[in-house]
Parts: sequence; C-alpha cells; structure tokens
Amino acid sequence: MTEPPRRYTLGRSRRLTHAREFSAVYNARCRKAAGPLVIHGRPNGLDHPRLGLSVGRRVGTAVKRNRIKRLVREAFRRLQHDFPRGYDVIVVVRPHEVLNLAAYQDLIHKTLRQVHREWDRRGTSTET
Repeated sequence: MTEPPRRYTLGRSRRLTHAREFSAVYNARCRKAAGPLVIHGRPNGLDHPRLGLSVGRRVGTAVKRNRIKRLVREAFRRLQHDFPRGYDVIVVVRPHEVLNLAAYQDLIHKTLRQVHREWDRRGTSTET
C-alpha cells in the first residue's frame, strides 16, 4: 500500500495564532539557539508541527523583517515532514543580516533536533 503524498502547505492549522498558544510554548522552558535564531519548542500531541514567529523591530526595517519572516516560513514549510513528531515551535529572530534559504533551513533543522533531544531527555510525554 502506498503512502499518501505529503502536502507541503503551511495553512492556518500549522501556525500558532493565539497568545495562549505562544504562552504555553514559552512556559515549557525549552529554548535552543543557533546563530540569529532562538527556537522555543514543545510537543503538541498532533501529527504535525506548528510554527509561531517573533521578529522584533530591532531586527530592521519592515522590508527586512518581512523578508526574514518569509524565508523562515519557507524553511519551516520545507522541513515540516522531517521532524520526529509534532511540535509547537516559536522562532525568535535576533538582529542579523538576511541569510539565504538553505542557511535558515540548516539552522532550524539543527536546532529542532536539539529541542527533540531535550524533550527525550526530560522523558516528558505530550501533555498540554
């Protein structure tokens, strides 16, 4: 039996949209940094990851911030099926010069592996 094709969309169900969702991830206190990105993560009990972004005004002009957000979303979208289980992820962007898409993919992938190892080390299940 063949597996259904993977969908690489990043619709509303794959995003963190409410303050309570962001708070739950921040309160889980699992934070890992790689270069200009700080990633907060928490298992979500779903079969897919969800993304939240935080890009402050210190990062640069609106044009620069929006470019970085587009690149980070695209990197996450392409990697979403490579994660070991569903996580709620918040990517906090520190001030830096804009990187290319591959660099953001590498940073996100590396950091999410660290988040996964941290949750395995904690031995915590996917409680909400």
